[in-house]
Amino acid sequence: MSHQTGIKANPELLKFFGKCKDGKTRVLKVAIENEELTLVTHSDVKRDWEKDYDMQMRPLIEESTPCYILYRLDYKIPTGYAWLLLSWVPESATVRQKMLYASTKATLKLEFGSGHIKEELNATSKDETTLQGYQKHRIDFSAPAPLTSREEELAEIRKTEVKTDFGIDTKQQTLGGINCPISEPTAQALHDMRRGSYNYLQLRIDLEEEKIHLVKAANIDLTALPAQIPTDHARYHLYIFKHHHEGAYLESVVFIYSMPGYSCSIRERMMYSSCKGPFSVTIEKHGIEVAKKLEIDSGTELTEEFLHEELHPRKLNLRPQFSKPKGPPSRGAKRLTKPQAVE
Repeated sequence: MSHQTGIKANPELLKFFGKCKDGKTRVLKVAIENEELTLVTHSDVKRDWEKDYDMQMRPLIEESTPCYILYRLDYKIPTGYAWLLLSWVPESATVRQKMLYASTKATLKLEFGSGHIKEELNATSKDETTLQGYQKHRIDFSAPAPLTSREEELAEIRKTEVKTDFGIDTKQQTLGGINCPISEPTAQALHDMRRGSYNYLQLRIDLEEEKIHLVKAANIDLTALPAQIPTDHARYHLYIFKHHHEGAYLESVVFIYSMPGYSCSIRERMMYSSCKGPFSVTIEKHGIEVAKKLEIDSGTELTEEFLHEELHPRKLNLRPQFSKPKGPPSRGAKRLTKPQAVE
């Protein structure tokens, strides 16, 4: 479940959603106006989807005005034609607009019918809204993320591992954690964070489904971070901590595992603890390098001083002096030995 703004589609848009899936509509533009999702314009199918793309998409993109664009593709899925949801939020948009469109997207998908939306694209520059930009996005998103140095080491270890059979004289490797799959919105949010769209993600584990879901994706100040930590449930959090250290400006990704004591069930505590390691590997596979992993009980711990100290521990230059131990008190006087002459 993603964070909601309370903004809903107006009756005109809902009515159009009901009839635009007949195969005749190619594209429709939706904007947030007067605290409502509103239909701006739409256009019918002219040719095949690739030939229609730039011709019908280009007039809908305004330089500094965010919008949603739903574009009908030509292949079918069980619910009918597949649709592409393009979220156009340019860099020049205000912070409020960016947060509003990011937080309302889940509502738009729900009211249009998330089963019809097969692909999503978040665009911040006009190049990304073209057919070439869309095709590049598909290649980038489908390609595996480059391995980190840690992942390369683990891959080498796996290559050298010897497969064993069960027997009374064999030892088996213990389970290192539970690898919970992530939902598609979670994968998209990780991709968006890597591209700089968000500086904070909150994620939860569905205990019945055993799957990791996105709770919130936003841009927040450090002062607002403690208030994001729930007091009744465990959560995973990713936060980009922007700070200076030794004269250098740094943007360090911090992975936070919050567990509010025994207010959570035993199963919840075990699931979050077991999934933490494999999920951190999944995060790095999506191109996000985690600088520090933290475990906290309460959001009050997340101060600027705390994060800075965790990322850059103070180095103590005190060298302990070696103190020669005293000999036993009753060992008597020292004896002098005369070296023997060498013949």
